[in-house]
Amino acid sequence: MASTSSGLKPSQSRRVTRAPTRMVDLQNNDEKVIDSELVPSSLAPIIPILRVANEIQPLNPRVAYLCRFHAFEKAHYMDQNSTGRGVRQFKTYLLHRLETEEEETVCILANNDPKEIQLFYQKFYEENIVGSEHTKKPEEMAKIFQIASVLYEVLKTVVPHGRTDEKTERYARDVDKKKEQYEHYNILPLYAVGIKPPIMEFPEIKAALNALRNVDNLPMPRIRVSHGGPDDSPVMSAERVKSINDILDWLSSIFGFQKGNVANQREHLILLLANMLIRKKESDHTELDSATVQKLKMKIFKNYTSWCNYLRVEKKNKTPRNCDTMQVDLIYIGLYLLIWGEASNVRFMPECLCFIFHNMAHEVHGVLFSNLHPVSGETYQEAARDEESFLRDVIAPIYQVLLREVKRNKGGKASHSGWRNYDDLNEYFWSDRCLKLGWPMNPKADFFIHSDAVQPANERVNQAAAGKRKPKTNFVEVRTFLHLYRSFNRMWIFFILAFQAMLIVAWSPSGSLAAFFDAAVFRSVLSIFITSAFLNLFQATLDIVLSWNAWKSLKFSQILRYLLKFAVAAAWAVILPIGYSSSVQNPTGLVKFFSSWAGDWRNHSFYDYAVALYLIPNILSALLFFLPPLRRHMERSNWRIITLVMWWAQPKLYIGRGMHEDMFSLLKYTLFWIMLLISKLAFSYYVEILPLVGPTKLIMDIPIDNYQWHEFFPNVTHNMGIVIAIWAPIVLVYFMDAQIWYAIYSTLFGGIHGAFSHLGEIRTLGMLRSRFEAVPSAFKNRLAPPAKDESERENKENLFPRKAIAKFSQVWNEFIYSMRMEDLISNRDRDLLLVPYSSSEVSVVQWPPFLLASKIPIALDMAKDFKGKDDADLFRKITSDDYMHSAVIECYETLRDIIYALLELESDKMILRNICYEVEQSIERGRFINRFKMSELPQLSEKLEKFLKLLLADSEHFSEPQIINVLQDIMEIITQDIMIDGHKILESTHHAEDGKTEQRFERLEFQLMQNKSWKEKVVRLHLLLTVKESAINVPQNLEARRRITFFANSLFMNMPKAPKVENMLSFSVLTPYFKEDVLYSEDELKKENEDGISTLFYLQKIYPDEWTNFLERIKDVIKDSKEENEKEKMEFIRLWVSYRGQTLARTVRGMMYYKRALELQCFLEFADDEAILLGYRNFESFSDHTAFQDRAQALADLKFTYVVSCQIYGNQKKSDDPRDRSCYINILNLMLKNPSLRVAYIDEREETVNGKSQKLYYSVLVKGGETLDEEIYRIKLPGRPVDVGEGKPENQNHAIIFTRGEALQTIDMNQDNYFEEAFKMRNVLEEFLKKRRSQRKPTILGLREHIFTGSVSSLAWFMSNQETSFVTIGQRILANPLRVRFHYGHPDIFDRIFHITRGGISKASKIINLSEDIFAGFNSTMRGGFITHHEYIQVGKGRDVGMNQISLFEAKVANGNGEQTLSRDVYRLGRRFDFYRMLSFYFTTVGFYFSSMVTVLTVYVFLYGRLYMVMSGVEREILENPIIQQSKALEQALATQSVFQLGLLLVLPMVMEIGLEKGFRTALGDFIIMQLQLASVFFTFQLGTKAHYFGRTILHGGSKYRATGRGFVVFHAKFADNYRLYSRSHFVKGLELFILLIIYQVYGESYRSSNLFLFITFSMWFLVASWLFAPFVFNPSGFDWQKTVDDWTDWKRWMGNRGGIGIAPDKSWESWWDEEQEHLKYTNIRGRILEIILAFRFFVYQYGIVYHLDIAHRSKSLLVYGLSWLVMATVLIVLKMVSMGRRRFGTDFQLMFRILKALLFLGFMSVMTVLFVVCGLTISDLFAAILAFAPTGWAILLIGQACRPFLKWLKVWDSVKELGRAYEYIMGLIIFMPTAILSWFPFVSEFQTRLLFNQAFSRGLQISMILAGRKEKAA
Repeated sequence: MASTSSGLKPSQSRRVTRAPTRMVDLQNNDEKVIDSELVPSSLAPIIPILRVANEIQPLNPRVAYLCRFHAFEKAHYMDQNSTGRGVRQFKTYLLHRLETEEEETVCILANNDPKEIQLFYQKFYEENIVGSEHTKKPEEMAKIFQIASVLYEVLKTVVPHGRTDEKTERYARDVDKKKEQYEHYNILPLYAVGIKPPIMEFPEIKAALNALRNVDNLPMPRIRVSHGGPDDSPVMSAERVKSINDILDWLSSIFGFQKGNVANQREHLILLLANMLIRKKESDHTELDSATVQKLKMKIFKNYTSWCNYLRVEKKNKTPRNCDTMQVDLIYIGLYLLIWGEASNVRFMPECLCFIFHNMAHEVHGVLFSNLHPVSGETYQEAARDEESFLRDVIAPIYQVLLREVKRNKGGKASHSGWRNYDDLNEYFWSDRCLKLGWPMNPKADFFIHSDAVQPANERVNQAAAGKRKPKTNFVEVRTFLHLYRSFNRMWIFFILAFQAMLIVAWSPSGSLAAFFDAAVFRSVLSIFITSAFLNLFQATLDIVLSWNAWKSLKFSQILRYLLKFAVAAAWAVILPIGYSSSVQNPTGLVKFFSSWAGDWRNHSFYDYAVALYLIPNILSALLFFLPPLRRHMERSNWRIITLVMWWAQPKLYIGRGMHEDMFSLLKYTLFWIMLLISKLAFSYYVEILPLVGPTKLIMDIPIDNYQWHEFFPNVTHNMGIVIAIWAPIVLVYFMDAQIWYAIYSTLFGGIHGAFSHLGEIRTLGMLRSRFEAVPSAFKNRLAPPAKDESERENKENLFPRKAIAKFSQVWNEFIYSMRMEDLISNRDRDLLLVPYSSSEVSVVQWPPFLLASKIPIALDMAKDFKGKDDADLFRKITSDDYMHSAVIECYETLRDIIYALLELESDKMILRNICYEVEQSIERGRFINRFKMSELPQLSEKLEKFLKLLLADSEHFSEPQIINVLQDIMEIITQDIMIDGHKILESTHHAEDGKTEQRFERLEFQLMQNKSWKEKVVRLHLLLTVKESAINVPQNLEARRRITFFANSLFMNMPKAPKVENMLSFSVLTPYFKEDVLYSEDELKKENEDGISTLFYLQKIYPDEWTNFLERIKDVIKDSKEENEKEKMEFIRLWVSYRGQTLARTVRGMMYYKRALELQCFLEFADDEAILLGYRNFESFSDHTAFQDRAQALADLKFTYVVSCQIYGNQKKSDDPRDRSCYINILNLMLKNPSLRVAYIDEREETVNGKSQKLYYSVLVKGGETLDEEIYRIKLPGRPVDVGEGKPENQNHAIIFTRGEALQTIDMNQDNYFEEAFKMRNVLEEFLKKRRSQRKPTILGLREHIFTGSVSSLAWFMSNQETSFVTIGQRILANPLRVRFHYGHPDIFDRIFHITRGGISKASKIINLSEDIFAGFNSTMRGGFITHHEYIQVGKGRDVGMNQISLFEAKVANGNGEQTLSRDVYRLGRRFDFYRMLSFYFTTVGFYFSSMVTVLTVYVFLYGRLYMVMSGVEREILENPIIQQSKALEQALATQSVFQLGLLLVLPMVMEIGLEKGFRTALGDFIIMQLQLASVFFTFQLGTKAHYFGRTILHGGSKYRATGRGFVVFHAKFADNYRLYSRSHFVKGLELFILLIIYQVYGESYRSSNLFLFITFSMWFLVASWLFAPFVFNPSGFDWQKTVDDWTDWKRWMGNRGGIGIAPDKSWESWWDEEQEHLKYTNIRGRILEIILAFRFFVYQYGIVYHLDIAHRSKSLLVYGLSWLVMATVLIVLKMVSMGRRRFGTDFQLMFRILKALLFLGFMSVMTVLFVVCGLTISDLFAAILAFAPTGWAILLIGQACRPFLKWLKVWDSVKELGRAYEYIMGLIIFMPTAILSWFPFVSEFQTRLLFNQAFSRGLQISMILAGRKEKAA
């Protein structure tokens, strides 16, 4: 393994070119890394030569030199002018090295180079190849043949032409002939001869391979012979015929697939077939049967078949009757896989792949059955194509279309409606237009042509591309909130109509619900149908307007439907009002107008008929709702008659058809929602609507004419302004509070569901101890598959408990050992938790010692104090406790066996046998108490303890005489003190050996000490005798406890029975990795932060017990303190720290547990009873151990593959950056350490084409070799994948072709796994096959997660609890009963074949698919999939731990939800789910974020309404009116909103889940502690984050992936950092609400007596405080005085710095300010107008306050407001003059500038004096003026930003910028002041530290010492 320190060496090697003297630094193995791994990409072909040179350097330095020289020559030939990147430097370095080596190296075998290399080649061949084929493994042979090939290539250049001797040539020919058999392989060495790995011996693999190799009867492609010499042709044709050795080769030769792709898919297909065949019980596995192939064909082509049916075209993968069906099926399957394997980005377009396959399958059919070509009429050609022709002719053109479209996106700045994404281009293939593309595809077809026309326009970002662009397909993602209405119109219509109906009933005279049945009221309620008609008209209009950009791509039938829908909706919007007006008795106003229009139709029943007719479609859909199978069948049908019927109800789309659930599921979620809606509507009626109706009626009747400002609309009837101000917030709450009811009901149902799933039945160690006896049998039932003959035999022999416990003990002990290796438990804990493998020597079950703790001491005390005369009483006492009974018997029998084995003399053994006989006889006859003195037992116990301690002593303290003495004491105590007749036994033996002089018990078998199993007995006996009550708390570590209890609990949960390993589904794990930490380096561990704290020190304090356990573990490995051992110790420490962070090393370790678990499962299945009783860990002593282990590994390889997609691994390998080099070396080490790990990466290579350097991209798969990585597959790509889509999904997509199996688990880089959970994987996979009530099988299995970052700080704890509640109770309820669980990027398991044929495991369109994971769930659901959730297995996951990282994460998720709102997926699901499932979908995805936004909006609407009422004076008028009684109705109604705002919604499910899994007392305690730690402040703050980013995304876009950073050392964030991050999202909004509350508090003395109102304003004050100060409260050392001073200095520097091109936002305020407005640069005109309209709200303050100033003298004239604008303008002009003066006169005319300032000051003082003295200005007016004018200035600033281009043209933009800077200064000061004041007091900082790090305190972390930087020396 390459040492990790070598990461520093390559950087030195790059300096060799400038300082050749430093070559001495490059020694030993590190040269390998230097030479071959740093080759520039344009010289890639020389890498193998340099690797060989490094390999043979120790064997023959001269030949190594010749290899390097050849590499240099080749490099020079490839790039003579050194134009490639890094080529010149590399060639210079290599030349220096060659110069040095030329002098240093000498020939060893001969006297010249040609002879030397020939002799070396011959020697190498004879030593390594001759006879090695049958002794060496295929991977070793692959390497040897690679070296031999390279050596011969070098040899040909060194030895003159024709001078090579015959022997060398013969060897070379042999190497050339055999080398194809020995290539580096992934899992299957298909062509290896000699020693074949066990995996190749599986009959299923052989059967699949033989089936693929059946190329008989296939027409062989014709070879075009090149015009070379005549010798060439036979060789070429021979090679070509030879290479076609299977079906995939044959396909490749016809269509030109790449060699790497063919090899990859060959292995893929063989493994798929073998795994499906191995599960067939009845069939013969030596031959592949057609049923298996048919089954695979059906799965792979299910989507293709559906596509053909949808387009009504004939399938091309049919098999003619009179041919080899299986062969033809395999050809079609192979063809599809080869297309998919090389499709690159086109894999995201499944129907495009169907189109490609459709045409290519037609060609195959033609070749196979010699059909005529449909166009030319000729027979299909069978000429072979070159291996890149498929990529060049088919994939590259489509990729170019994708690339050109994505360029229109302008880096995410352009509108979605202006370019076609993956979905648009894929949906082009949903219509039969795609068939007009022709085959080969016509480059002039409309699919390609329009994009080309736009190419030049993309060169300049600002140039418009309109007019020439292609239309969107089926859907347009327009940025507007109206998407929420369009997608979920049924829900909004329901809520609006319900509100209208409730309002009408509440408005009736009685106000009770019974009024509904009153004729007049009922007639009024019927008016809801008119509202419904108008809402439907609005919907129809939206459909037309929002899909306008796609109209050109729509079919005529779709356009007709849109227009007819609009016409019908418009007709109803006319007919229903006319009908209603004609049915009203006393018409007025508008109704009267309609009545007169209706004329003679005055027939009262007309409206009723109209409504009945209007409701017919709804009644029909309600009927179909209760018949889901019928609806499903109708939607999926392709019959034209049914399509016509469905055309009106639902447009025909390829996806989203027939998503209806079975009847039982339907009833479950319908019941859930009916109960919820009843609760919601009742609450809304009685709390929100009814109480407000009375006061509203009174207000509407009060005449108000005494306004306190200039009222623009004094004649408005019924005081509508006041009514709107009062009702607006209530209406908002009405639409939002369903989210609260959802939280309540989901908590309730989720808790009940969890309880029925047996969650939390074992949650403490006490519960575990009480149920441990049942654990082995539960294990057997759940996790151990039964053998065929096992059950009958065991019943006969009564072996069941022993065998079950023996099998259970293997798994349990491996689990305990894995926790020991993870340092969660100590050695002592481990010994107490282990279960002995074999109980055969003891008559009772041997339980783990922690269960038997203190049982023996208690039994001894009971016996000693026993006063009874009868044995039975004592025995009854002991046997009443099962554990005590078995401990006593085990102790007796084990002690007997230990001593008996120790004794050497037969006479001593005789004494022991007699004693035991006496004991057993006494017990049998019931006279034990009479024959033995119980009082002496404690004395015996003490001696036994001493005896066992001596036996366990290490070699230094081992003393034979002592052992003998203590044993003699023991025997003396037994025979003389305890036994009544003990002397008789001694005497009888004494007579038998009279003549001997030796003492008894003197000769012992001390060599027994070396026996491992005997020693284990001694350890266990010692534990049983000595362990007291303390073992009840074993293990102490909380994480170990959690894992043990969860594992034990999961065995009692409902999970499928485990199949045998060979019968389980095969699966892969895929982890995308970009640039995250792989393994922490020594420098990173020791690097101190600003407080002097290193990562290592921090972790030692957070995990003190784990650090102690770690030191105990490595003590045995590292004993000396030599330099080498120090280095080894550092490696261990690096791993220990990395396994506690969110690193790739941790993830890989966790995932490789799957392999370990599979190998153990193989052992349990295939090992015989003897081996099982001996134990898994002792199995190595068996003779057939190696063969068995090889088979187990082979079976594990057959079932499990792990691929990490390290996108930039190739770049990291060649990088100069130390961090990149470190990542490369650490990833390489992971591969070397885990042979099953595969790394996929995108390799960039430069090649010169026509004199120009061109970049080529490849998908490459590598594995670990001996010291370096070995390339397995290389597949050329049409371009750089990440140029087209989002990074993570593209990273997954390029690597997915290297995964294997039928299931695929997606694991993120910040996840972990546990051994005991890995053991349950095969059970989970059975869920795919389990029979269910509905016929559908799941396509995604959701698993629960454990958040492992909760212990770092209180924030991390809040986040951990919130996340845990989502991934447990949240997803549990989503999956069942609601049926709307999707994929959330966590450890979900995909049905791999389902998803690879339907677009992959994520969606990748730029920006719109920012939350790429959930779209996989949407896609799966719409394509007929079914997603479940399982909680008996869990995977670890890390989360962000600092305030800023959490906020960035929340912002990313809110952005993602904003983009989802605009997406076609949400629209289609919202429209195609039934009503109740649509409600579930809304409230659990975008609805949650919209409700968060509405919550914030409610506060605004409420306060602005009150501002209007207070400033206009109407509130006073109303309250002083004697009619009205003060009403609390509004306050009661608004109280619900504050529940949401305080984050209580998120806490509800959290408390329920903690209660369920840890007990409700713990849950209550946790809840109280969270509140004390200001959890509500945190959740309120995050509410602001969600609302801001969700709203901004929908309005303006600007979504981007935000890297949050996953470090765990919590550091102090500077004030400027916080200000930049939260200024717009929280601080500005917080200050606005602050001013509103101040104004309302000062000018309105209205509701001071109302406690409820106090509660509401309290919740608003709380919101303001949270938004303004939470970042500082949760900032470590936020109130440290020194840091506060530093922060202020830093902030002032940042504010003062000038911006400009290239200056980062964190360096200058100007750059940041520009970046903050970036969304306005790219928004459309609608967005700008909306921004300006929203900014107008800030003018209200000035308008309201100026009329309340004393100087206004209560004037209501509009002139007052005009004068206030004059003052505003004057202030702005003065400020402009000062800034201009500073610029103009500041340097050259300093005196002039001072005079100007003096004049301005004097002028200001004069004006103020006049105002105070003459005009009556007061001090309070000055403060009021600040409140009035500050918002106005801000409004001017916002409008200026929205009109930036215009202001730049006017040349006043700089003034706007200066105004902005002034505001930022003021805001910064206001926010900074409280922090600065609190920092004065040292106790505040102490309190904050306690608040932030309480969790860590409870775990023994002295954080105050850490933050103060006072280090304690580690003892």
